[in-house]
Parts: sequence; C-alpha cells; structure tokens
Amino acid sequence: MKVIVVENYAELSKIAAEMIAEAVTANPNATLGLATGSTPIGCYKLLAEFCQSKRISFAGIKTVNLDEYVGLGKNDVNSYAYFMRSKLFDHIDIDLNNTAIPNGCAEDIVQECLSYEHMLSVLPRDVQILGLGSNGHIGFNEPYTPFDCSTHIAELSSNTIADNSRLFENSDDVPRKAITMGISDILQARKIILLASGANKAQAVYDMVKGKVSPKCPASVLQQHCDCTVIADKSAAALL
Repeated sequence: MKVIVVENYAELSKIAAEMIAEAVTANPNATLGLATGSTPIGCYKLLAEFCQSKRISFAGIKTVNLDEYVGLGKNDVNSYAYFMRSKLFDHIDIDLNNTAIPNGCAEDIVQECLSYEHMLSVLPRDVQILGLGSNGHIGFNEPYTPFDCSTHIAELSSNTIADNSRLFENSDDVPRKAITMGISDILQARKIILLASGANKAQAVYDMVKGKVSPKCPASVLQQHCDCTVIADKSAAALL
C-alpha cells in the first residue's frame, strides 16, 4: 500500500485526477470503478475539465459504480445515478450505455445483486476509485462484512446513516439499505486509488494503513492488494 499525504483537498483531487487521466490515456478502452460521496467531487470536476479541453477522452471508457441506495430511482436527486450524471457524466464524452450503476428500484433486489455480480465478473476494473467511511467502510461494506462477500444488499450502520444525513433534508430520509459491490469485487480491480479527506477520517485512515487486517475495519484489507494507493490530506492522515 502506497500512502501519499497532501496538504489539502485541492491537491488530493489534482493528484487523483492526474492518475486517472494517465490510466485513460494509456488505455482508452479501460474500465473504471467509480465512487460517490463528497470526496471524489473535486477529482471528477478536474476530469471533466481535462475532457472538455481535449486532453483526454472517455468515448471508449466503461464505468461501473460501487453502490446505490435501495428505493431511490435514477432521477431522485439523492440517488447515486443522479450524482454521477450531475458530477461527471453530463460533462464528459462518455457513452451512457457504457456506464453501470445498480438499480435501487429493481423489482427483485436479490436478482439485481446477482446480475450486477455477473457483470463485474466479465468486466474487470482497470482502476477502482474508493472513498472511506469514518467507520472504515469501503463501498457500503460496513464493519464486520466478510472479506469474501460479493455484491449484496447492505444494512447501513447508524454511523453511516448519520454521516450521510448531511446530504438529505433530515436523517429519517436516508435509506437504510443499499446495493453494494462486495469486498471481493473491489479487490479484483487491477489498481485501487482511495481518497480520504478531513479530520473525521483520521482514525479510519490509521486503522486502514497501520491497523490489523480485520473485518472490523473493512478498508484494512487493502493492505493485501498488490497496487493500492491512498491519497489523504493532512487532516485525514493526522494519526499516521
């Protein structure tokens, strides 16, 4: 695991965007695993600028997202499908037919998980972007999720619900379940880039980087990945 500590969020976003741009330039037909949440927004903004200036193109790129809330349709402003369109897809030259996000409103959620898992098995990620929950979760793989789990329906912890409530009108509106890639799916990516920003992530960053590899901190499994880079700002890296 390589750890890059940067001064601030702007620098974090720039380094991440440069790494992804390099991967897209090297392989114009790459598959990218994408994350949502506030942390990757700066990176996505820069990637959109790179595309608009013709520095890179996403025309041949495929993307797969980590997760989606159960019960939120793709046009719900709090859905991750809406997030990806507003923060990235609407601003780049990607073919939306080449983007995949779990369907949180599928009639059969269990079957949706199985279908998504099958898609992942035939579409290996060249680069996987990750955020980090304050409790150490990656995707919506909460503490004590088995490392060998595949795509599944996750029950969101009270910690995650509280963290995500800032994005909703009130905490009661935060969905209690989500479809998420499993940890085994995440580890299949050839390269992983994890972004962590803010003092509230400091303990999780420490546990991920220097703690025991344990399901108590799902992100700690990334110590075992062959090509994982952690980019953390000074606040998030304060305990290292």
